[in-house]
Amino acid sequence: MKRLKKHRFIFSKKIKITLIVISVLIIARLLLPYIVLHYANKSLASMPDYYGHIDDIDISLYRGAYQIDGMYLNKKDKKTGKQTEFFKVKNIDLSVHWKALLNGRLVGELIFNSPELVFTNNSTDLAHVKKDTNDFRKILKDFMPLKVNRFEVHNGKLGYKDPEASPNVDISFTSVEALAQNLTNADHDKVVLPATLTANANAYNGKASLNMKLNPLAERTTFDLNAKLENTNLVLLNDFLKAYARVDVNKGTLGLYTEFASKNGKYTGYVKPLIKGLDVLGPEDKKDNLFRKIWEGLVGGAANILENKKKDQLATKAPISGDLSGGHTSILEIVFELLRNAFIQALMPEIDNKINLASVEAQPEEKKGFLKRLFGRKEKKKEDK
Repeated sequence: MKRLKKHRFIFSKKIKITLIVISVLIIARLLLPYIVLHYANKSLASMPDYYGHIDDIDISLYRGAYQIDGMYLNKKDKKTGKQTEFFKVKNIDLSVHWKALLNGRLVGELIFNSPELVFTNNSTDLAHVKKDTNDFRKILKDFMPLKVNRFEVHNGKLGYKDPEASPNVDISFTSVEALAQNLTNADHDKVVLPATLTANANAYNGKASLNMKLNPLAERTTFDLNAKLENTNLVLLNDFLKAYARVDVNKGTLGLYTEFASKNGKYTGYVKPLIKGLDVLGPEDKKDNLFRKIWEGLVGGAANILENKKKDQLATKAPISGDLSGGHTSILEIVFELLRNAFIQALMPEIDNKINLASVEAQPEEKKGFLKRLFGRKEKKKEDK
């Protein structure tokens, strides 16, 4: 009898302990989002160059994830304390990347829903963009304890503002969709460029796209990318053109095609801008002042002279190469391509598909005279065909 009572006492004690543990876990689970939210907002508010806030955090222990709702991050001027919009997002989902976990890698994935990233004023300076990007990556790293192997962007926006310009500049890519995979090389260990990034966006009645292969774990930047912008309506960019080129257009579409590759600290590539159906002067310019009319007349006249009449396009190609300490662009090469498009052979509105990792270490072409380079390209084109 005493033994039975003893067993009952032990059993009852175990139940009580179990219930207490379960109760503590439930309370901890209920309080955890508030604790994390308080810590996160405290951290975001105390950063030296930024100020941020999060509306809510929800934790999903069963799938090893948590969601951040209503987050924004503003840049803060050190002297005045004035805040400038930098980043905001409707929702971020941070979780364990289960597919990589099956391969024995504990890494994470991020999903951004309706994010907006805006560079303001002098942020187009590459040094500022690099600093802002590095700071942004550091902030994300603080929120994601695991190395990010995959991220997605849905319905995003990437913009640039210059409130000091006249007129004010506010341009952006909208409806951005992006997918980056295998950023920690969780798969394909022996592939030179194991990670991929694809992105698409709307750009003022036109479309933008980017395809990139890279090795994020390489000691030196290693990647191969191509990107294009097609059928962008220049009339919708008139504020930008007025602010920086002191000219506006009445008609025209912009195409931009580029390829770049980088390996062992070196890079090479090109940018090929192409404008179709350009019309600078029109009835809308009657109210412009005299100096604006003269300037637009000069721009329109030069464009008309250098335009390929058959294709109704103005185009050139700017080769760019160098190393991490600095790069160079051949102005003469840009002029050659501009003249060749106008008088010899129109540049094609497409990516050339001639740049890859092998191109980075390729020997430079033999230097040629002006006429040989200008007229020799057409012969080389025929040989290539």
